[in-house]
Amino acid sequence: MLAPDQIARLPLAPLLAAEGLWVRWRALQLPEPPGPRAGGDGAGLRVLILGDSSAAGVGAETQAAALSGQLARALGGSVTWHLEAKTGATTRESLAKVDGLPEGPFDLALLVHGVNDTTRFRSARRFHAEQSRLIAELRAARGVRAFVLSGLPPMQHFPLLPQPLRWVLGCHAARLDRVLKGLAAAREDCVHLPLDLPYEPRYVARDGFHPSEDAYAVWANMLSQVIRAQARRI
Repeated sequence: MLAPDQIARLPLAPLLAAEGLWVRWRALQLPEPPGPRAGGDGAGLRVLILGDSSAAGVGAETQAAALSGQLARALGGSVTWHLEAKTGATTRESLAKVDGLPEGPFDLALLVHGVNDTTRFRSARRFHAEQSRLIAELRAARGVRAFVLSGLPPMQHFPLLPQPLRWVLGCHAARLDRVLKGLAAAREDCVHLPLDLPYEPRYVARDGFHPSEDAYAVWANMLSQVIRAQARRI
């Protein structure tokens, strides 16, 4: 049975398309921040961070203040990490990168996907299939033994997005987040972390879309706790 937002998409299609074009025209295009995308001496827990613009740290001034740098500090010195992330990346695009990743092996992969799958209206079934395939390929090709699936943000609160686009994308983001939650619940090697950040202005970057440096700090701390718990199970 279709949800109300899915039913509304067809009659709203012209308006949603116009609002999408308006957002692209109006949006401040922040760059991926400069800085190292790998760290550690090869010892300790080996972590792969794979995903989209938020994984790449858009909204921060440097990688040190972005997700990867703050996560590395939160995890402490006993971690070796590699960041592979790109603005606009969907799950499908990350799948295409698996063969080009460092040989590894990696102990754990942090997967940050869903916003671009949402804006492209990937179906829940397709998103589940592509996330499952990504997990399987990372396990087979790079030896990953544990996965953290970072939840989707509450897009219904993004100040950049006008209504009704904000409502439609918020509903679909929640739908895809439920896919990640269900996928993790069905697998012993996965855990899902809801992106439960306080939604205040200081946690939003100046583009009205990406996390701020304060948000990356909170997110990294939340992730570090989950990653430590997963590491104890490897």
